[in-house]
Amino acid sequence: MVRTLSRADLMDMLYGAAILGTGGGGEISEGEGLIDEALAAGKTLRMATLDAAPKDALICTPYMLGAISDVPPEEEALYIGLPTSETHPILLAYDHFEDLLGQSFWGTVPCELGGSNTAIAFYVAAMRGGIVCDADPAGRAVPEITHSTYYLAGLPVAPIVMANAFGETFVAQHVHDDQRAETLVRALSTASRHDIAAIDHALPAAQIAPALIPGTLSHAMRLGAIWRQAKHDPITLPDMIAEAAGGYVAFRGTVTETECRTEAGFTLGHLSLAGTGAFAGHSYRIAIKNENMASWCDETLHATIPELICVLDTETGQPVTNPNTYEGQALAIVILPAPSAFLSPAGLDAFGPSYVDLSTPFRPSKPIL
Repeated sequence: MVRTLSRADLMDMLYGAAILGTGGGGEISEGEGLIDEALAAGKTLRMATLDAAPKDALICTPYMLGAISDVPPEEEALYIGLPTSETHPILLAYDHFEDLLGQSFWGTVPCELGGSNTAIAFYVAAMRGGIVCDADPAGRAVPEITHSTYYLAGLPVAPIVMANAFGETFVAQHVHDDQRAETLVRALSTASRHDIAAIDHALPAAQIAPALIPGTLSHAMRLGAIWRQAKHDPITLPDMIAEAAGGYVAFRGTVTETECRTEAGFTLGHLSLAGTGAFAGHSYRIAIKNENMASWCDETLHATIPELICVLDTETGQPVTNPNTYEGQALAIVILPAPSAFLSPAGLDAFGPSYVDLSTPFRPSKPIL
């Protein structure tokens, strides 16, 4: 089934994706801007179930990769005098990819769920007449290319076509695997002001569909609709989101310390809270690597990836993305279940506690109180 989505549908989806993005996946404002640009150009935003794509239809995965915090001031001099492309880098990469292949893409699939990277797939598809598949390879936002069901399924990542804001394009062919792709794309992102557009896993639907998590965009849209209907009551909103997505509210408190830095192409840092209400007298800390990776209550490990550690502002109701926190901010932490694909031994090896140097085996977290 193929359906045309309205702007309201897309905004529900982006808010739901931002919640599921666990602090990463890009800003909603960026995603909204892309959607509005496509609509202003008279384009149609279409989404299809995986079985709607012809088996030989070529589908690709477009995304932006890099740090989500500011560029270190000492690096700004590296970019002085470089031109700025008037065309969005993801469109440069997409057009170059089609030229390289000598054929057109049927559609796209987001690389993850997030306020911007989910929108990127719709923006490219709309601007170039394609369709977005209602699926993704992560079921959340993730920091690296290897954190995907593509990697777990052993699908070929290359060729990879990249472009940056300076209009430079790059093609990587014969890349060994997703781990090598992560190294290469991250390096080019670091040299591109820590932000690069990339397109990979360009494969026929028959090959790519079995590796994807189906229905994730519809799930994000439903969660975003719940968020929209309940946002007027930001105190109870976290409970409604938790109930709708099968999780629980783990903590409520105010920010006592927040720190993020750009390093090696990632945003690294932490967020600390002092408990309020029923959680008064307790503390909570979250480790960040683009997304929220692990959390501790009173210095005892509480939750880790691949579970979703989601953060909501209990004064505004807004999903909180990194590094946009400040001291005194009132937050609720919502833990949602991990995508089942990442609970396999291979999934946990790629995106489990060991990824953040924790020796503790993964165990689903439990409510603190």
